[in-house]
Amino acid sequence: MSTSDHSAVPAPASFAVTVADVELEPDDLDPAQIVSGDPVVTGKVLWESADGKQVRGIWQITPGVVTDVEANELFVVVSGRATVEVEGGETLEVGPGSACVLREGDKTVWTVHETLRKAYHISC
Repeated sequence: MSTSDHSAVPAPASFAVTVADVELEPDDLDPAQIVSGDPVVTGKVLWESADGKQVRGIWQITPGVVTDVEANELFVVVSGRATVEVEGGETLEVGPGSACVLREGDKTVWTVHETLRKAYHISC
C-alpha cells in the first residue's frame, strides 16, 4: 500500500517502538482504489534510507475493500484481519503475527475484515 508521508525525522540506525502505540497520520488513498466500504488509511514512516530506496514504518487501514499495485514489501500484522487476493497467485489470509511478502508489481485486492495495523519494510 502507499507510503506517501516521507517526512519522518531520520532515526538512529537502531531504535525500538511499540507498534500499537505509535500515533499515525492520515495517508492518501486514491478513491479509484476503493471497491467497497469507506476505508481510511493512516501511517507513519519510521525510517527511510538516504536514497529513498528503503522505507520502514507502520500502516493501518479500516474495514473495506481496496485494490493496490504492490512494492517489494515484507510486513508483519500487529492487529486486525484481512484477505489479500494476489492476481494470478495466492489468496493470503493475514492476521496478528502473520508475516507476508509481496512482490513489486503484484496486483492485489485487500478485503479488510477488522482494522489492520502492520509494521513494514519496503525496498524499491
